[in-house]
Amino acid sequence: MDRCVVRQAIKDVKEERIVGYELLFQGGKDSLYNNNETSAADTISNFLLSNSAKIINDKPMFVTFTPSLLLRNTPKMFGQEKIIIQIEDTVIIHPLAMPIIRKYCDNGYQFAINDFQFSPKYFSMLDYAAYIRISMAEYAPGSPKQKTAVNIIQMARGFGKKCIATNVDTKEAYDSAVELGVDYLEGSYVANTLVSKVDKVEYMQGNFFQLMVAVSKDEPDFMEVEEIISRDAGLTYQLLKLVNSAYFALRTRTASIRQALVTLGIGQLRHWVYMLSFDQEEHPGSEELLKISFLRAKLASEIAGMIPGRKFAAADAYMMGMFSTLDYMVNAPLKELLDEIPVPDEVKVGLLTGEGIPGKVQKLVIAYEHADWKSSKELAEELGIPSKQLAQIYVDCVEEVNNTWNNLMTDVEA
Repeated sequence: MDRCVVRQAIKDVKEERIVGYELLFQGGKDSLYNNNETSAADTISNFLLSNSAKIINDKPMFVTFTPSLLLRNTPKMFGQEKIIIQIEDTVIIHPLAMPIIRKYCDNGYQFAINDFQFSPKYFSMLDYAAYIRISMAEYAPGSPKQKTAVNIIQMARGFGKKCIATNVDTKEAYDSAVELGVDYLEGSYVANTLVSKVDKVEYMQGNFFQLMVAVSKDEPDFMEVEEIISRDAGLTYQLLKLVNSAYFALRTRTASIRQALVTLGIGQLRHWVYMLSFDQEEHPGSEELLKISFLRAKLASEIAGMIPGRKFAAADAYMMGMFSTLDYMVNAPLKELLDEIPVPDEVKVGLLTGEGIPGKVQKLVIAYEHADWKSSKELAEELGIPSKQLAQIYVDCVEEVNNTWNNLMTDVEA
């Protein structure tokens, strides 16, 4: 069995910010948790032991623990502020459930109950739980079960618990969850709502700060400037749009960041950065969306590099992943945005049509991000990539994104 792991963001409904992530292992019928309990515990424990520092960063991680994992003290690999212990039926019916949970609570750990149900065994755990999780797949819009969801949320609020709606994968599910009055949202549709669309492209303040420092040097290092811009979808898009505008009247349009910098020159580069500094209004969620674009770019480039025969350039795959969130940020169709800059045909094909090798790479990145393990495995096989390697590639990409953002935040705070 392939080991697959991905993290999904959990968004605060009122404050429009990411409060944590859920770490998902496999999913659906193929869930590790549906297999032999000891085997599942071994797989999850080994993964966490090898990769916890890579994937767990500044925000709490919600992880479902089996009875064996709890008895092995696996959550104690992490500080209480780093992990939220999720429990489900296998723990609740365990004969040692109450003493196990009480022990962790006494040590300062918080609990979340997965797929809460109205039954005595679930109510017995309420005193220890900080979060109640309900699946919008079960309480879909228009479902006769929605009244049950309302009762659960009202009950949770009465007991001072926060309610998380999971499987928020469509606009209908999102609107329904908000109307129900949940506190937090999790699912593949959440990324679409992180930023209110505006008429300009967002970029990260910390990244922009590093860019300002780099171009302020007596002799700016173009390789350093290129690296800073290449990890930010907003800066990349704005640079390419500027250099390919009528002002520069280039005979050949360029999709290369390095060539764009050479075209600008030091003086024009500094002027461009100076002009951008007058428009530094940040919108809630923009940081998380830029993280998503950076992670997609890294993952797409790694996947492209593994395809036998190198049928899709890693640099083009990187740009495809980076620009895959543009239509989330800007109030314009993605095709219209891509038409304004000379992106390679492969990038347009992957983003707009989903056809060919580029399209399969893009679909694989999104399927994996959405924890669609079945599609991920099928697409990986079609591309000639061992699907069992995806988990480690994903985790390594997450680590690089985390490290980059930690450095950005350190620079800004300093």
